[in-house]
Amino acid sequence: MKKIALIFYLLLISLGCYAQKRDALIVFWNVENYFDPFDSGKKDPAFTPQGANHWTWRRFIAKRDALAKTLIATGLDELPVMVGLCEVGNRFVLEQLVRQTPLAPAAYRIIHREGSDVRGINVALLYRPDRFRILLTRFLGVNLPDTTQRTREIVYAKGVLDDLDTLHLFVNHWPSKMGGAKASLPRRIAAAQRLCISIDSVFLLHPHANVVVMGDFNDTPLSKVVQSLSKGRPLQNLSAPLARKKLGTIRYRGRWELIDQFIVSENLLNKEEPILTSSLHFSIFSAPFLLIRDEKYLGMKPFRTYLGPRYQGGISDHLPVILRIERNY
Repeated sequence: MKKIALIFYLLLISLGCYAQKRDALIVFWNVENYFDPFDSGKKDPAFTPQGANHWTWRRFIAKRDALAKTLIATGLDELPVMVGLCEVGNRFVLEQLVRQTPLAPAAYRIIHREGSDVRGINVALLYRPDRFRILLTRFLGVNLPDTTQRTREIVYAKGVLDDLDTLHLFVNHWPSKMGGAKASLPRRIAAAQRLCISIDSVFLLHPHANVVVMGDFNDTPLSKVVQSLSKGRPLQNLSAPLARKKLGTIRYRGRWELIDQFIVSENLLNKEEPILTSSLHFSIFSAPFLLIRDEKYLGMKPFRTYLGPRYQGGISDHLPVILRIERNY
């Protein structure tokens, strides 16, 4: 582990020589139950040493370091400028990730707060202050049809990329299909409606705004609820072409589904603007160390930390997705 950490550290030093590179990477990743092992009134006691999953400090450190390794590997010539994360337990685990791993030299800053989700999982945004200057942050609450239920907030951040242009970022983790796709649909509709209210507010003030919506939507780009985001709005889902090819970030009963996505405003597709992107700049990061053989359905699947109650030592049941932003100047 020390040798691996040294290699990562030397890599980061060498990557620092490329601070003026044109591209900026934005990564989104559902990191699957990234909890600390301490039992301090947490909402999911299974992730403690005495809990059902026997979640120990050693296992936490292994996952933390694997997350750092993956984020380093996503970059071609330097670390991601922004990283959206979901299924994060608290600020402590984020501080561990960005301060106690080879990611530390990048000096990532954290946008996060603990919400009211029943399991205590949250959404967060990491960003590099050397390339992204924050102007405003908000945490957008989602009111579900059943007022006794709670879900994750949407993280909103407004900032300037490379002193070129402003970006409006929305990081999402919509309600799951627990209880069935049809029964749970109203909860995802509620999340979509809350997101649209904020996006509409941005476009009202800035009709040509650069908007980047990322997240685990627990539905594919071809679903009606996700497509509703683009209805009447200048938005384009960059994930849709890969979804049509049956590619994905999770594997359910032998089939890949692309539920982790990037949606951007049409202004970011304009080749005359200072910064731009396209569907060709969206990708799924599927490095071999993130995958394991699917013994039941054949092929490969994400290498998750637990398979039921059994510890596997993997990283996540989701693959990360990447959006590359180009500089025009």
